[in-house]
Amino acid sequence: MPLATTGDLVARAAAARTAVAAVNVITLEHVEAVLSGAESAAAPVILQVSENAVGFHQGRLAPLARAAVAAAERAAVPAALHLDHVTSDTLLRQAPDAGFSSVMYDASRLPYTENLDATRAAADWAHAQGLWIEAELGEVGGKDGQPPLAAHAPGARTDPAEARAFVADSGVDALAVAVGSAHAMTARTAALDHDLLKRLSAALDVPLVLHGSSGVPDAELAAAVAGGIAKVNVGTALNIALTGAVRRYLGGHPEAVDPRGYLAEGRDAMSRTVAELIGVLGGAVTSRPSP
Repeated sequence: MPLATTGDLVARAAAARTAVAAVNVITLEHVEAVLSGAESAAAPVILQVSENAVGFHQGRLAPLARAAVAAAERAAVPAALHLDHVTSDTLLRQAPDAGFSSVMYDASRLPYTENLDATRAAADWAHAQGLWIEAELGEVGGKDGQPPLAAHAPGARTDPAEARAFVADSGVDALAVAVGSAHAMTARTAALDHDLLKRLSAALDVPLVLHGSSGVPDAELAAAVAGGIAKVNVGTALNIALTGAVRRYLGGHPEAVDPRGYLAEGRDAMSRTVAELIGVLGGAVTSRPSP
């Protein structure tokens, strides 16, 4: 089917009080696994390509993006393409031609005023191109080897009043909020601040996004969706599944040299992870994009 748009999938999830899974992809096997998992769950999904993934592909966005578009157009469920954690304006401007309907512009490490100015400029440009745009306020932490911030450190949590002003002044379409999760967690031990999430949901009239969800237990994720999260970003969980499956395969087949054997195992493991995540989020209802 034709590509869905991120804005449409997030809006539908928010209206249904569910959340759409937004899954970071690095290789074609990631793309295929995400779509297969979403098809198993009969649910829409968002394929995310991060700035870090583009760096891994030698700074070239188009090859992975074109593969993702081709696969998504052949999927049995709606799928959208999202450019994640963009800090480079040069990369931002490649999004429309590469098939992306949305971007997450990340100026969260800047002081508030600089974050706002940079995000407002990015939002103005994105909207002129027909792109939906997400930003982050507060700092989730864990990107590029950065440690998660302490629970009460300045900037470690998103302030509701500040968030309301930021959304109004920047014009963004969704906000990633810092409520206790962290990027790149390999253990599911994060405890979310559900009272803060409730206050953020009441203060804002745009969808809320949870980053760093790989480290959040199922019960916490389900509670976050009930509390107003409409888009849940996951990446590390897939890499854990992939790497574990590859290690097991090679451990049992030390003579193996054909990557198709262990990559197939890894792809299947990632697919199961995606299907399980969607079940937790309550998103197992197929919705077609608006005409």
